Amino acid sequence: MHFRTAVESDLDRLLGCVVDESISWAHPDRLLSFLESGNYRYDRIWIAEDGDRILARAVWWGFSGGDKPPLAMDCLYVHPSVDDRVGLAAELLRHAFAASGERPAYHVFLSNGWRDDPKATAAIAWRWEAAGRAGLTEELERLGYEWTADEPVPEPSERLVFRGDDDDEAFVAAFRRVAEGSLDYDTRQGLLTMDPETQAREDVDIYKSMPGDRSWWRLAYTKDGDLAGVALPSANDASPVVGYLGVVPEHRGHGYVDDLLAEITRFHFERGVRRIVADTDRGNVPMARAFERGGYRNFAIRMVLSAKP
Repeated sequence: MHFRTAVESDLDRLLGCVVDESISWAHPDRLLSFLESGNYRYDRIWIAEDGDRILARAVWWGFSGGDKPPLAMDCLYVHPSVDDRVGLAAELLRHAFAASGERPAYHVFLSNGWRDDPKATAAIAWRWEAAGRAGLTEELERLGYEWTADEPVPEPSERLVFRGDDDDEAFVAAFRRVAEGSLDYDTRQGLLTMDPETQAREDVDIYKSMPGDRSWWRLAYTKDGDLAGVALPSANDASPVVGYLGVVPEHRGHGYVDDLLAEITRFHFERGVRRIVADTDRGNVPMARAFERGGYRNFAIRMVLSAKP
C-alpha cells in the first residue's frame, strides 16, 4: 500500500471515490468546485493506493488563498472492498498528520435523528473509530440552525446601540472580554493552550479571512456607553452566517444575546439575504434557546472529532 498526496493527474480516479453511505462527503461536484475555488487542494488530499487503485481518500478543507493549514477534514473514504476499513483509514490519517505536523478536526454533517438511522450510524461508526486511532479522540456535537425570510424580521434593539469600528484592536479587546466564562467549547479549549490575548487575535484573524465583509462587524453598547457585546454578521463559502456574537461578563443575564442575534439577522435581511445559517455546541443551551427565540430552526447536526489540545 502506498500513501501520498494527490496530484492533478489523479483527478479522474479521485472523482471515482463515490460514497453511498448516509453521511456528508466530498462528492464529485463538490470536489471539482472546491478544487477550482481553492478550498480543496491536491496537496491537501491524501490517498492510499494499491497499484492503480485508490483504496482510501481523505480530503481537507481550508479558506482559499494563502498557505495557512487547512481548517478541517471534510471527507474520509475507504473502498467497500477493503476488509479492514478502520485500519486503512487510520493509517492514511497517521501518514497525513505526520507529514503536515497538523491534526485538523474531522467535521461530519448529519441529519437530525441520525442515531435512529442504522445507515447513518454505520457510516459514522468506522470513521469515528479510525479518527480516534489517528488521535482525533475529542467528540463535539454542534447543532445547525437556519433562519429564512419566512420568519418575522426582528425590530431594532431599543436597549443597545451598534457601531462599527475600523480598528481591529477594538474587536480584539471585545473578543477577549467575551471569552471570559464563555460556554463555547472551542473558546474554552483554546484557553487551555494559549493566553486570552493570543486567542482573541487568532479569532479576529479567522473572521477576517472569511468571505464576509469586515465592514459588517459591530460592537454593541448600552445607552450609558458601556460595551455590552459584539455582533459579527459574516459568510462562508456556502451561505451568509451569523458568524460570532457574545456578551461581556458584566452585562450577562439581561437577555442582550437576543438583541445581538436580532441585529445580525436584520443586517443580513436588509442586504437581501433570505437564508442565514448558524450553529452552536449542543452543550451551549442558552445560545441554542436564543436561536430558537430568534426564529432559527435546528435543521442539522455537525459532529466534530478533534485532537486533545
